[in-house]
Amino acid sequence: MFPWFLIFAPQWQLPFSGSVAQRIDPHTDWFFEGIDATSGDGRIERQAFEVASYGRQLGLLTEVLVDLAEQVTPQSEAAVRSLKRLRVIQAEIEKIKTQDAVSLIRDVEQALDRLQTQHPAEYERLRGSMQLRLGRPD
Repeated sequence: MFPWFLIFAPQWQLPFSGSVAQRIDPHTDWFFEGIDATSGDGRIERQAFEVASYGRQLGLLTEVLVDLAEQVTPQSEAAVRSLKRLRVIQAEIEKIKTQDAVSLIRDVEQALDRLQTQHPAEYERLRGSMQLRLGRPD
């Protein structure tokens, strides 16, 4: 055996055989960092977003705009078409919210049924707790 040969031995690595360490923490500031410096301050935008999301802000504006448009009829044909489209969008969003609520109720009912079947004592404890929260004690 020639130990000096080991010094010059090449090292071969097949794909995926090297280090596979990577950072997996999510980078969640991309939205606010993407705001152009001339259009606003990302730090202030983030704080405003914590008060009310953009969806909530747009929802409030839509409600006010539709209400005002019902009081004063839009003058141009383009404005009438836009108002109709805005009402359709508003209805579609409300439908999504309703479907989400129905789905959530179904999930809760299924979880409660499972809890009652598999863990009756915990079900009774939760039942008492929920009755107190709902203001309807037995």
